[in-house]
Amino acid sequence: MSIEQAEVWLVTFYPTVGQEIGKTRPALVINDDRVGKLKLRTVVPITDWKDAYAHYPWMIQIAPHSDNGLSKVSVIDCFQVKNISIERFERRIGAVDAALLFKVHTTTLKTFNPLYKIAAREDF
Repeated sequence: MSIEQAEVWLVTFYPTVGQEIGKTRPALVINDDRVGKLKLRTVVPITDWKDAYAHYPWMIQIAPHSDNGLSKVSVIDCFQVKNISIERFERRIGAVDAALLFKVHTTTLKTFNPLYKIAAREDF
C-alpha cells in the first residue's frame, strides 16, 4: 500500500484514550515520504467544521473539493498530530495542494511552541 504525503485517507482512530479523536474519519498525511523506516505515517485528523473552531489557531478550515475528497466543510486539527500504523488506513479519498500542506506543517510546528518559525529547505 502506497500512502504518501499530502494525501487524505479514511483512517480508523480506535481505540482511543481520554480526549483523543476517535472513529473512522479523514486524516491528512503530513510526514515526508523519505522519513521513517517503520510502517507508520504521521497524520492530522480532519473533522466537521464548527464555528467555535474559528478562534483556535491550530484548526485550519478546509472546503470540500473533488481534489481532497471531502463532502462538507471540515477542519484539520493540527494539535492532534499522530504517528499511526498503515494498518489503520482504509482508503485514499484525495489530496491537498502544496500551499495547504505547508500551512499545516507551519501550524503543527506552532503547537509545539508558538515562537517557532519554519523555512523551506532543500538540504534534507
